[in-house]
Amino acid sequence: MEVYQLRQMQSLPLELKIIKTQQRIREWYEHWDGQVYVSVSGKDSTALLDLVRDIYPNVPAVFCNTGLEWPEIVEHVKTMDNVHIIKPEMPFRKVIDHYGYPVISKEQSSFIYEYRTTQSGKLRHYRWHGNDKGGFKIADKWKFLVDAPFKISDKCCDVMKKNPFKEYEKETKRKPFLGISADEGVQRQGQWLRHGCNAFSLGRPRSTPLGFWMEEDIWEYLNTFNVPYSPIYDMGYTRTGCMFCLFGIHLEQRPNRFERMKKTHPKQWNYCINKLGCGEVLDYIGVEYGKNEQLSLEEAMTNDNQS
Repeated sequence: MEVYQLRQMQSLPLELKIIKTQQRIREWYEHWDGQVYVSVSGKDSTALLDLVRDIYPNVPAVFCNTGLEWPEIVEHVKTMDNVHIIKPEMPFRKVIDHYGYPVISKEQSSFIYEYRTTQSGKLRHYRWHGNDKGGFKIADKWKFLVDAPFKISDKCCDVMKKNPFKEYEKETKRKPFLGISADEGVQRQGQWLRHGCNAFSLGRPRSTPLGFWMEEDIWEYLNTFNVPYSPIYDMGYTRTGCMFCLFGIHLEQRPNRFERMKKTHPKQWNYCINKLGCGEVLDYIGVEYGKNEQLSLEEAMTNDNQS
C-alpha cells in the first residue's frame, strides 16, 4: 500500500473508520475460527476491545503485568471482564542488570548493545561507520554512549512483553488483535504500509484494525460511546507504556514524563530514579527528570496516597 492511500484512510470520518475496522475484525476472527484475543493496556486497546466485543462478546482480553505499568492502568484492566493476566519471567531490575537500560530508541540501543558485546570486528565496524549510505549505525550524536558506565540494550521489550505474549499464543493457539496505529511513528507506519491491518503472512501473525486511526479518533470513539478509560490520561499523560522506559525521553517537551511522574507518582519516581539507577542514565544523556524540584510535604503525601 502507498502512503497516499494511508493518508486517505486516515482522513475518513469516524463512522467510516468504524465500518472498515469492523470488516477487518471479522476477517481476522473468521480466518482463525475465533481463536483470537485482544492485547489490552491503554486507551487505544480499550477502544479496540470495545469494538471487538461489540461483534464477538466472548473474545478474551490479555494484559501483561510487567511490574512497570501505571497503577491506574492496572486498576482499569481489573474492571474488564474475561481478562487473562500474564507476567514476564524476569523482572525489570534483572533485565537492566543483565542486558542494560532501554535508551534513545530500540534501534540505537540495539546498535550500541551489538557494538559493545559482539566478537566480530566486522560488525563493530559496521555499527560504527554504517553501510555505503551511512545507515544502520550508531548515530554520531549518540556515539558517546558506547563509553557509558552502564549497560544499554533493546532487550527489555522482548523480555518484559513480547516473550510473555508469545508464550500465551503458543499455549492457546490464539492470534492477537493489537491496538496500534500508523500515526505512532515511522516504524509503525512502515509496518502498516507493508502488511496492512491484518498481517496474515508474518511469522507471528497479528491484526491491527486501528492501523489507520489517528489519536483524535480514539478519543472521539471513547467519548461518543461512553467507553470507560484509565484516569491516567486525565493526569496529563498522552502515552502510557512502561513507566520507567527511557526510549524517546530526550524528544519530549517539558515537563517530560519523569518530571510529571515526580508530582503524580512520587513513590514510583523515587524507585525508578534512585533504586533502579535511571537518574544516572538521564544525567548521562542530559535529560532533566525533576531531581532539583522540591515538592511540599503535603503535596508529596497526597500524590503518594493517590498512587
